Amino acid sequence: MKFNGTKNYIATEDLTVAVNAAVTLERPLLIKGEPGTGKTELAKQVALGLDLDMLEWNIKSTTKAQQGLYEYDAVSRLRDSQLGDQRVNEISNYIRKGKLWESFESNKKVVLLIDEIDKADIEFPNDLLQELDKMSFYVYETGKTIVANHRPVVIITSNNEKELPDAFLRRCFFHYIKFPDQETLQKIVKVHYPKIKDDLLSTALSQFFEIREQTGLKKKPSTSEVLDWLKLLLSEDLKPEDLRRETSSALPKLHGALLKNEQDVQLFERLAFLARNQR
Repeated sequence: MKFNGTKNYIATEDLTVAVNAAVTLERPLLIKGEPGTGKTELAKQVALGLDLDMLEWNIKSTTKAQQGLYEYDAVSRLRDSQLGDQRVNEISNYIRKGKLWESFESNKKVVLLIDEIDKADIEFPNDLLQELDKMSFYVYETGKTIVANHRPVVIITSNNEKELPDAFLRRCFFHYIKFPDQETLQKIVKVHYPKIKDDLLSTALSQFFEIREQTGLKKKPSTSEVLDWLKLLLSEDLKPEDLRRETSSALPKLHGALLKNEQDVQLFERLAFLARNQR
């Protein structure tokens, strides 16, 4: 079982090494990187490349680790008992399986994505340590232990918004997805827009990297945002010469796809103002 990327996902050599190492070691793969660099998409493509089904657990600030195992709906059971519903005699009717439980009971190996783990409480990762180590957990309400039929390929993503506990990190294989260089980004774009002309792509990406590298930028545009921007350029049938900056603001064409706050827009407007005054 080896991952080598897919026709729809350009995986760098160090990324494929990380994925395959995690699969071999049977440890969770922790993927960090700035938002929009394809961390979530990686899990989907790993599942596709390894011909496995995928389960996705999207983490929110209110998510508790227990929800990944199961939730017991005591309120519904109490209500049904008051109504004389016969379902109350079977407690399993009131247990909602979480994504870990689903991955454990699957008849074949699956990819389990735990997406944006850094959104949760700091104790969230620690609360999953035993389950990820032993690949089993105890259901108190039924007195049964759920044991994984097959150890899932666990991929955990983080936008690096907060530090994760050391005890959790020790159990993971770690990889940081760097923002792609221009050559790699060209390959990524070609996968999504195979008919884009080379001169337009080269001009657009040069302008894009100028924006990303601008000192003082509050939010750097991501891979997903440059893809959106290029989609707009193609829909407008723009040519390379059409991409020259607007003289009044130094903003790129259709800049709303790249610059997502007023501070960054004002930054480029100030730069244009200074440039005009220096002439």
